[in-house]
Amino acid sequence: MFERFSRSWELVKASASVLRSDKELLVFPVLSGIAAMIVVATFLVPAFAMKLFDGEAGIGTAIVGFLFYLCQYFVIFFFNSALVAAAMIRLQGGDPTVADGLRAARERIVPILGYAAIAATVGMLLQALRNKDNNFLVRMIGSALGVAWTMASFLVVPVLVQQDVGPIDAIKRSVELLKRTWGENAIGNVGIGLAFGLLMFALILVGLALVFLAATVSGALAITVAVFVVLAALMLGIVQSALSGIYSAALYRYATTGEAPAGFGTGLQTAFAPR
Repeated sequence: MFERFSRSWELVKASASVLRSDKELLVFPVLSGIAAMIVVATFLVPAFAMKLFDGEAGIGTAIVGFLFYLCQYFVIFFFNSALVAAAMIRLQGGDPTVADGLRAARERIVPILGYAAIAATVGMLLQALRNKDNNFLVRMIGSALGVAWTMASFLVVPVLVQQDVGPIDAIKRSVELLKRTWGENAIGNVGIGLAFGLLMFALILVGLALVFLAATVSGALAITVAVFVVLAALMLGIVQSALSGIYSAALYRYATTGEAPAGFGTGLQTAFAPR
């Protein structure tokens, strides 16, 4: 297990190397975040106006909830597809631009929308299971199914970007690839999540300390420091999202072609060596 974790961590570092070569890949998570906030604002205003949060959830709340999930997932998958498409160009030796990624995502917009609808349905069902307040077992099952869905769908976006298939076939293909990449898929994502989780925790601790010290000087200085801490936290999230997209592109490319991108050779060749 330690050897597999070490190998996967090498792949994460290789993903970081790609990001250093193409810093414009960070644009896609930024655009995704901005679009996601617009979606939230768009739905919150009418939801409060219609008093959908008052009393028990009804059919209106369910419909609005589904549409919200659909729009959010579509935004996320669209810009993630653009990121993966651009990363693929870099992994093949090219020099991608933001326009290249967005163009590739637009060409696959219908399958992306279809996948967003499926993910929205699954997301609502899993959320319903996790919200069973009086049934611990059902909540645990919901959490386990959520992890399984995340694993099984990790390579759906690369499949949608690179193959002329619909969302259902993309999910099936992602599951097939999972059988070959499950270890690197799981530990690579855990590695990225753990590393950035620790960085975020350290940032919060240091940030709180700096805000407290700044507050002893002046309130304005404390607010300024707090703003910089929040911006740093947002940047960490952007970098994490970009690395995850690059990582999925590298895994997909080697799993489907057998060709290791530059910088990924040793880790991927060992990961997929005959058992």
